[in-house]
Amino acid sequence: MYISMSDRNGGKKDLQPLEPSAVGPVTRPFRLSPVIIWLGVVSMLTDVSSESVSAILPLYITGFLGLSTIAFGFLDGINQGASAIVRMAAGYASDRIGRPKAVAVAGYGLSMVARIGLLFAGGFWALTAVVTADRVGKGIRTAPRDALIAVSAQPEYLARHFGVHRMLDNIGAASGPLLAFFILMLIPNGYGTVFVVSLAFATIGVAALTLLVPNLRTRRSASAEPESKTGPAWGFRWRLLREPGLGRLLVAAGILGLLTVGDGFIYLVLQDRDSFAVQWFPLLYVGTNVVFLILAIPLGRLADRWGRARVFIAGHVALVACYLLAAAPVGGFGPTAACLVLLGTFYAATDGVLAALASQLTPPDKLATGLGAAQTVVALSRMAASVGFGLLWFALGPAVAIMAVGSCLAAAIVASWFILRSGLRQRLAA
Repeated sequence: MYISMSDRNGGKKDLQPLEPSAVGPVTRPFRLSPVIIWLGVVSMLTDVSSESVSAILPLYITGFLGLSTIAFGFLDGINQGASAIVRMAAGYASDRIGRPKAVAVAGYGLSMVARIGLLFAGGFWALTAVVTADRVGKGIRTAPRDALIAVSAQPEYLARHFGVHRMLDNIGAASGPLLAFFILMLIPNGYGTVFVVSLAFATIGVAALTLLVPNLRTRRSASAEPESKTGPAWGFRWRLLREPGLGRLLVAAGILGLLTVGDGFIYLVLQDRDSFAVQWFPLLYVGTNVVFLILAIPLGRLADRWGRARVFIAGHVALVACYLLAAAPVGGFGPTAACLVLLGTFYAATDGVLAALASQLTPPDKLATGLGAAQTVVALSRMAASVGFGLLWFALGPAVAIMAVGSCLAAAIVASWFILRSGLRQRLAA
């Protein structure tokens, strides 16, 4: 079974095997599109902005503002899931107008405006509004940005192209917490300074996207025409879920997402165990993101050759190991560093690989919508996971709570593997 991918002019590129490893090695050399590089630079700048804030948010909420872990769980849930409100709608809009850059600019711009709100938000509800606006901006931009990557990439190297983008993205994701660390080292309680620097990088990112990324056209959906033969435009969103294999991918991603707690909770568990000074806290984000950027391309390449579903599942196995090690009563630099390596491996094996899986299982004219559907499922499930884990922490304590989640995730991995395998077979049979 082969799937065609549309190019920037609405034509077709070479046919893509559903699982490249099953049909032998590819022969066309890997060639990286400048569009993907520029999108990576934009994501890098934006992640310096967002991750510098995310790295201090757990301490800012629970330490500086004095709120409880339940409050942090609620805010982290919004951080994980508020973007789900608009992801499918943004993907649909991108497919409908055939100009994903315009939708992406709107999303990046909203997140930039939210950075201004951080300068004035000093309470729970104000923070809730700011975090929600920022995450809605992320939800608007992600699917159209990934659609631009997909139509600019060679189909047989799809996961590797996403890996290159995620590598550049995570240079920013590692630099942001490092920047926050140095600011807090120089200015104790310098949260306001972090917020100002975050706004500056967000502004540069929006300018780079507007000026440097070409306004590529993707294939417009047939449903973009009013009352087409396929029926009302909104209807195809739900029919999309019946695409062979895609529905099962969404089910598997949702199950696994329900047991993926936010990074901030893992880092708070590590700090609770080791009691290190708060100014070192942002370096935990740096460690995770350095591992992510180092492994993003190698694991993307492995996914293209060995099988994207296999690498996606293996990444969740690394997450289980991270949970269990964080819960273990053995502290110190070694176990903490191992947790960061495992967490970074999880992201490198799942983030871009999930986008590649969704891309290969979605019709070319509905590409951004399919990507948005996958991102929506993950965002909503992780939002529920963060809120639930905040309650578990409060009721059971950090170590017991994360051990319980890890045990459930191990069982969910087995079920998800069979669901994914069934979905791939369904696609092959279609």
